[in-house]
Amino acid sequence: MKFYADTPLRRHRQILADLGLLVWAAFWIWLATKFHDVVLLLGAPGEAIQAAGDSLTQNMLSAGEAIDGLPVVGESVRGPFDRMSEAGLAIADAGRGQQEAVAKVALVSAACLALAPIATLLAVWLPIRVRFIRRINASRRFLTRTPDLDLFALRALARQPITSLAAIAPDPLAQWRAGDPAVTRALAELELRDEGLRIP
Repeated sequence: MKFYADTPLRRHRQILADLGLLVWAAFWIWLATKFHDVVLLLGAPGEAIQAAGDSLTQNMLSAGEAIDGLPVVGESVRGPFDRMSEAGLAIADAGRGQQEAVAKVALVSAACLALAPIATLLAVWLPIRVRFIRRINASRRFLTRTPDLDLFALRALARQPITSLAAIAPDPLAQWRAGDPAVTRALAELELRDEGLRIP
């Protein structure tokens, strides 16, 4: 299967277009990762909240355990410390939740930032490339199976500009009908060059 034209100028243009698409995609992916990192910075308050909640929980648990060891009043005084440690757990969970929300927003927004321009260019580039690959391979298969150039000469007569046809012969249609091999070959070459092929 052929992916590029035989003619050098067209092949170079196609390779440059493909490389351009890769550079475009790489640029937007790079930009999206930088944007992702910047949005993740918004999760810093969540980290601080989580650290404060964890610290509060640990301190209240330690204080509760220390008070629990006191004779007579230990168990009755420990309750508020346990409730404060539970409040610390809730604060830590809120901090974790905020960080997770920021991480999701960062991921989705970065993906949208990268995918929108890449998909837009792909929507233009991909149909052109697929159409070219299908046409060049169909023409190549036809040339391989049937070395007769009449079909391509006829297509040239139907599709090519009059100025290009006049450059081949004063009356290319009459000469093609007469079976002139030089005119038939020149017409076929003209059409195949448009397809990006050379006569084998």
